[in-house]
Amino acid sequence: MGAAMRNQDQQADRRLIKTVLLFVAGFLIVFAPGSAQAGPEKRGIDFSDYDVPLAQQVTNRIKAKILARLGEGKNTQDRYFIIPFAYENKGNDPEFSHSFISVIRVLADSKQPRLTSGLKVRREADRNFEAYTISWLPEDFLENPNLHVFEGFGARLFPNCNKCPMLPGKSFNLADTLKMAVGAKVAVGMWGPYEINKQGFDLGVRRLQLLEKKTIKY
Repeated sequence: MGAAMRNQDQQADRRLIKTVLLFVAGFLIVFAPGSAQAGPEKRGIDFSDYDVPLAQQVTNRIKAKILARLGEGKNTQDRYFIIPFAYENKGNDPEFSHSFISVIRVLADSKQPRLTSGLKVRREADRNFEAYTISWLPEDFLENPNLHVFEGFGARLFPNCNKCPMLPGKSFNLADTLKMAVGAKVAVGMWGPYEINKQGFDLGVRRLQLLEKKTIKY
């Protein structure tokens, strides 16, 4: 009986020592000097498109990425993609920060599609597609880009103290949104395209239609 208990204790001790050693080894790998240098080499900045307008650079990248995902074969079903964007200035000031998305539906080949109301069909590289952008800002933002949503003492804490008028909102298209970003000299980030399902595409369409009614104030 006693020998069996001692054997169990020794096995437990070995497991504990093994666990501690694995933890220490992991700690050294993660936090050892120079560990941050692991991974692929940093690539230099590509200035080959330096003189190409930003909107054209963005659309070229979207086209290339989506066409690569579709491949060379026949597209037998509708495919849906989302591209998130964000921009901000060097100080990360809220009035110079904005996030927006573009959503694309690539129509299946050789099928009579049920088109989305309010969207027009476009064509690129023998592919028909629909697209829209949700970029919600004050309606007059192109002419008056000095955005602020709080004004007056205590406005950030108490809604009744906010003297900033509510304005009709508008969902701008991708070209106009990028034009604002260039005018403000902010950094623009783009992710994706990421493939989504039809439900995600339809949800975005409903949100766009709601914003276009201008019943929601900014």
